[in-house]
Amino acid sequence: MRREHISYLDNIPINIQMLSIREYPIHWHQSIEILMVLKGSINVTVESDTYELVENEIEIINLEEAHSIFSDEENIVLLMHIDVDFFQKYYDDIKNIYFYTDCSFEGEPQVGPKYDMLKKYLSIILYEAVHKGEDYDIYVKDILVELLYLLINEFHYLLYENKDLKDNIEQLQRYHRIAKYIYNNYNNKISLQDIAKKEFLSAHYLSNEIKNALGISFQDFVNLTRAEESVKLLLDTDMTISEISEEVGFSHTRYYNKHFKRHYKMTPLQYRKKYRIDENKFQEITKIKSRNIDEVFDYIVPYLKDYDRYNYEEKIVKIYVNASRVQGDFIHDYKDTIILPRVHHILENGVCTCIKTLQKDLGFEYGKITDIFSKEMNIYNEGMMNFKKVKKVIDIILASELRPDIIFGQEDCTLDRYKELLVCFLKYFKEEYGSYEISKWRYTIDTEAMQEVKAMLSNVLENEYGLLIKEQHIYKHDVNPNYDTSYMIPFIIHQAINHKPWEKAKVIDELGEAENPTNAIFFGDRGLLNWEGLKKPSYYSYYFLSQLGDAVVAQGDGYIVTSKGEDFQVLLYTYNEDINKLQGHRDVTERNISLNITNLWRDYRVIKYEIDEQVSSCYGQWKAMGQPHLLKDEEMELLKLASMPRITLSFRKKKPILHMNVKIKGGAVLILFKA
Repeated sequence: MRREHISYLDNIPINIQMLSIREYPIHWHQSIEILMVLKGSINVTVESDTYELVENEIEIINLEEAHSIFSDEENIVLLMHIDVDFFQKYYDDIKNIYFYTDCSFEGEPQVGPKYDMLKKYLSIILYEAVHKGEDYDIYVKDILVELLYLLINEFHYLLYENKDLKDNIEQLQRYHRIAKYIYNNYNNKISLQDIAKKEFLSAHYLSNEIKNALGISFQDFVNLTRAEESVKLLLDTDMTISEISEEVGFSHTRYYNKHFKRHYKMTPLQYRKKYRIDENKFQEITKIKSRNIDEVFDYIVPYLKDYDRYNYEEKIVKIYVNASRVQGDFIHDYKDTIILPRVHHILENGVCTCIKTLQKDLGFEYGKITDIFSKEMNIYNEGMMNFKKVKKVIDIILASELRPDIIFGQEDCTLDRYKELLVCFLKYFKEEYGSYEISKWRYTIDTEAMQEVKAMLSNVLENEYGLLIKEQHIYKHDVNPNYDTSYMIPFIIHQAINHKPWEKAKVIDELGEAENPTNAIFFGDRGLLNWEGLKKPSYYSYYFLSQLGDAVVAQGDGYIVTSKGEDFQVLLYTYNEDINKLQGHRDVTERNISLNITNLWRDYRVIKYEIDEQVSSCYGQWKAMGQPHLLKDEEMELLKLASMPRITLSFRKKKPILHMNVKIKGGAVLILFKA
């Protein structure tokens, strides 16, 4: 029997071998086989065609395809068999579809993202199957499903001849129906006219289209299919040549001989005499050597470098915390300042609501405001001054339990007019709020203002009114796609707990900040809320920080533990690098944390908050929706609900060592121990 029976591994629908192959005679099997050459080269004959595969190339052997492998040089080959019954659970038509790869031997090198992804999936499946880590069978099956749809979308047999079909789903489905009909009815009398009638097309038109799609004419394709299918009967049965000819659909043995010889360069009888052997002879001429599967990792490491579970055991981060110790005070200086919207926008109801929401949850101390001397605030380059609109803004800021940090920069007026505006402003608000209140406000001079402007501002503010001033670079335009993502969470947390707070944080995104935005939802602005009030991941970084206590119990790489009274707070995060070095949506390595706490004082109620790009990120959820340019009101409300951190409640009794396993990827986990 040349049909090989494939035994699959426990719990997973694959079989993996690592071999050195000199001769592997013609055989076939009820599985999809993927070959990957790790070292050297091999020649693979599939049906009537032979291909040379060199190092790092892949060949896909489809269901029931007769094939053989031979080589004259030392080689190492990874063979992976996949149970098609598993694939059929997800794609009903899997047994009628074929997958082809390019061949560098024919001038089509295997390069590009689809081959990188194919090798990555194979490497991950291999890694999980060999190491058998926690839930390895689930991970293998999940990646197999991803592999299935990669094959369907990128390696479909019809795309091999006509890549334009990838963008024409209707045509792709039509030619697949036709090919499927031929594969399933090749042994019957079938005609182009019959198929044309089924597809409601003219026979002449369909004939040309089939040749474009399949690379050969309709009749040649039918006869090739018959010749290829006859190979199994030649090698695995005692049927006569005449019987085989009739079985596969040829009207006469003469036609069978003619078409078989066209593709196999010999007659069916010659082929049978050359290749038909019994089982003992098959085993005798088969020259394959099994190799230690662990050797494979020397070759596939490049495809595993971004895989979270690679070297899983080594990546467990062990954190030990003695709850009875205190290292010092935790200063919440990240709450010092938040950048408010442009001053005239603060008067808008939606913006005002966003400021109040943010303050209720986070409680910043100062809000930076700009453009108080602008036309939008009824302040002009000449004539009388009316600060009533500015006062409404200040009232909103103070009512939100903020104090203003007023930015003074270059203004579009004369220096004398600028000084007049400033003096009148200070007099007006001194009368409204009193000297003590305005002395608590902040006055910041933009470092980019002209020297004479800075000198005037310093003289009036500091010398004449005795107010404290500082110079600071003001970020006027800074858009970065990462500002919308969950990668901001560990970045902001890391900066904050190391007392280097992120000074660019704004209350809300402003559409005017973006240059040619592709959508009105997320466009890379620095707001903690998007312009419609959605809480972005960066919002929750501040929320997590605001839950920390006032005393540091322990702190290290990627974590801080604090206390307040008998309560404890643990904040864990995956901090990798400067946010400006992250390229949009790159993967972040998962951290597997073993948290061990000793000397807890009592039993605790435990609340755990989790957020990352896959879990509870409004940006991640928006991407999952297909990145729509606009959202309907009901979609916005659903997105708000879906964007809240995942919350888990539990109860922990007092023990000598309280142990928790926590996994984080590109985000943070906050654990509150409530007495």
